[in-house]
Amino acid sequence: MTLENEIEQYRRRIATDSYPMSIGELANLYKDGEIDIHPEFQRIFRWRTEQSSRLIESILLGIPLPSMFVAQNEKGIWDVVDGVQRMSTIFQFMGILKDENGNLHPPLVCSKPPFLTQLEGCAYEGREGARRNLTPAQRIDFKRARIDVKIIKRESDNRTKYDLFQRLNSFGSLATPQELRNCLLVSLSDKHYRWLAEISQDQSFVGVVDLPERLINERYHMELALRFVLLRKLPREKLSTVGNIGDFLTSEIVSLVEYDDQRLNEEREVFGATFQALREAGGADVLRRFNAARGRSEGPFSLTAFEALALGLGFHLPGEVPGPDKIQEKRSLLWSDGHFSAGHATGVRADQRMKTTIPFGRKLFSS
Repeated sequence: MTLENEIEQYRRRIATDSYPMSIGELANLYKDGEIDIHPEFQRIFRWRTEQSSRLIESILLGIPLPSMFVAQNEKGIWDVVDGVQRMSTIFQFMGILKDENGNLHPPLVCSKPPFLTQLEGCAYEGREGARRNLTPAQRIDFKRARIDVKIIKRESDNRTKYDLFQRLNSFGSLATPQELRNCLLVSLSDKHYRWLAEISQDQSFVGVVDLPERLINERYHMELALRFVLLRKLPREKLSTVGNIGDFLTSEIVSLVEYDDQRLNEEREVFGATFQALREAGGADVLRRFNAARGRSEGPFSLTAFEALALGLGFHLPGEVPGPDKIQEKRSLLWSDGHFSAGHATGVRADQRMKTTIPFGRKLFSS
């Protein structure tokens, strides 16, 4: 295949359009529910008031903004792929930005930007506590400012949208890789994102992994749920090709989106049954290291225990679920095995550790 053939082949996989739109037009689309900027991710985007104020200043000064990219979903609604923070800032300044519950955010009051010093303390209109508001003429100018919008049409395939999302991502300071994966997942399928969010809030699962609040806030529980779903039935020969676990999880987001409703229901049932059984077998202790000499659980949540016990049990479900005594017996066998002595995984990459832990867990629960 020649380079020209490859170019033509991949160009056909993504359909795009482009045209400038006024801020007023974008605001009307947002108010009508035709643009989704995913309020569930507003916590992720960490622009300070100073950064937001510089954006408002740029618009008032007529400084061109970078293009914003949106992906048209199956309902024709535009999911924002690149430009979430810019669009959120504009809508918050105008007083129309809503949170996850549909409530309006307090309108943005600008801090002092580099050039328009009189913008300090200024709001769009009618903001209580603001020193001043834009004049009617300034508001008209603001709404008439134009932004170039690139549209990824709905006939484009998901894998191409995913790749484009990664290339264009400029969400600012993302706290964790899982937050980026969540954004990727929402851009491909809001339904699958919500499914992952729901199973990661399963009370048995939350109780067993027993993560500190910091890791919950960073969505590490969602990463663990994703690991369970994607690794549970992964063929043994593919375990050696996982490589960097973060890259693997991110790339497999596209595969998750291809799960139909029946597959999602089956995975949810297995997930729930696995962690209910683990909770009944010992709660949070069951996924901590067990010190046989002292007869007690030690330390925080253990990935070794997660991979061997949770994934090992889940591999054999649906089917008969072992009782608490049987799970505790398997747990004792895990920690009494010489491969899993204290410090066995220190300095070992996750993919190297999983080559041992996951097959061990599957065999552990095979009888």
